[in-house]
Amino acid sequence: MAEEHGGLDWLRGRSVLVAGAGVSGRATIEPLRDLGALVTVTDANVDALAECARLGAATVPIDDLLTERDRVAEFALVVTSPGFRPDAPLLSLAAGDGVPIWGDIEFSWHVDRAGLYGPPRRWLVVTGTNGKTTTTSMLQSILEAAELPSLACGNIGLPVLDALRQTEPRAEVLAVELSSFQLHWAPSVRPTAGAILNIAEDHLDWHGGMQPYIDAKARALTGEVALLGLDDEVASSLFSSSLADRTLGFRLGVPASGELGVEDGYLVDRAFADGERLAPAEGITPPGPAGQMDALAAAALARAIGVPPDAVAAGLAAHVVGPHRAAHVADVGGVTFVDDSKATNPHAARPSILAHERVVWIAGGLLKGARVDDLVREVAGRLAGAVLLGRDARQIAESLARHAPEVPVVTVETGDDAGVSAVPQTATHRLVLPADTDSDAVMSVVVREAAALATAGDSVVLAPAAASLDMFDSYGHRGRSFADAVGRLDESDISRTLR
Repeated sequence: MAEEHGGLDWLRGRSVLVAGAGVSGRATIEPLRDLGALVTVTDANVDALAECARLGAATVPIDDLLTERDRVAEFALVVTSPGFRPDAPLLSLAAGDGVPIWGDIEFSWHVDRAGLYGPPRRWLVVTGTNGKTTTTSMLQSILEAAELPSLACGNIGLPVLDALRQTEPRAEVLAVELSSFQLHWAPSVRPTAGAILNIAEDHLDWHGGMQPYIDAKARALTGEVALLGLDDEVASSLFSSSLADRTLGFRLGVPASGELGVEDGYLVDRAFADGERLAPAEGITPPGPAGQMDALAAAALARAIGVPPDAVAAGLAAHVVGPHRAAHVADVGGVTFVDDSKATNPHAARPSILAHERVVWIAGGLLKGARVDDLVREVAGRLAGAVLLGRDARQIAESLARHAPEVPVVTVETGDDAGVSAVPQTATHRLVLPADTDSDAVMSVVVREAAALATAGDSVVLAPAAASLDMFDSYGHRGRSFADAVGRLDESDISRTLR
């Protein structure tokens, strides 16, 4: 631990409030204590607060804190978890009292710059609406191939603060996946290189509109090198407003000077070299345009710190796609079942559907303010049917009725009415289950109805275009529930309404 903490010395002996007792909130406790701060954690979850107490923090239920409003003004700083919206009552109260509000990433940046855990690291930041985790894991694979001490952290799972505290081995480079929430609360971050993959409607309920969402993503473009996905209209439009020392791009086509791209079957670098081949496009996983774009972004970030071409090629060859990302689950009765539960917005669902000729689409959940009409218009010709679940299922059903009226649609809901067993294949149908039906049981019904709409040669694709938290613990839970339900099918379930 450094003897001096630079710009964080002012926290010694001061009271700091951590808003949120989840993974990111818990990760702030030890660094704050190392800085000499007096730490209090607030949350509505009593069990999570108990865990924070075991880590040495004082705790207070958030409702109690909001009732005793004067207490918030006593804190020198609020460190918020990314889930808190800017208009959350606690943060509004803190702002009104003039208390500074930092996100956990903002705090992580200051901890790193202050040298609390050794010399500052090089941050390679990945953001975008879709592909962040895949790109970050690709980047980490490349850094490992280059034998650079590194860690993947941030929104990918490992809190940045935990990465900073890890000493065996000590990471010199951080591959940092950042969400729009995290970037909103992190105005000071200046990465060595930052990439925006794409920007589409997502989390508009949290940000209050599209422009604030774009503005949050653009905070990745403030360091030494900025990298933009040039095939994405919104991301590429940020080129002129980038605050980075140098702004470059990547595209699926032949790259111009200052770009990475694809030429003659290879990823090619004309940004950090003069047309150097980096890796064959054919062997990249996940395959297809989305995977190649992620690989280009990962390669560009690595090249920004001088990683050689052979390490880029080796890292991409070694990369294995994570679970619930267009993963093949099973083939039953000639029908392929695909789990892309990670497709939590319409932009992400698009390539998953378009990768198959005829699709029975499983969708629904929390749309987070996003619209599905453009997606439905584009994929309508490939849909053999759709089975919808979750809170915003009816919005997707209405879009299908407008733009793909010939596609049979089943909505699976829970309510007070008894379930309906027969599902006609030729018409939109509402299937209502008992109100106490759990999410796994709902998914079992959804998968059976999707199988009933499919015929040999079709693909049943779980690409929800929506978040999972209305029904499931996470997109991973949703994907596992889907796979478990598929495992209970047999050939008699396929296209049963045609028999």
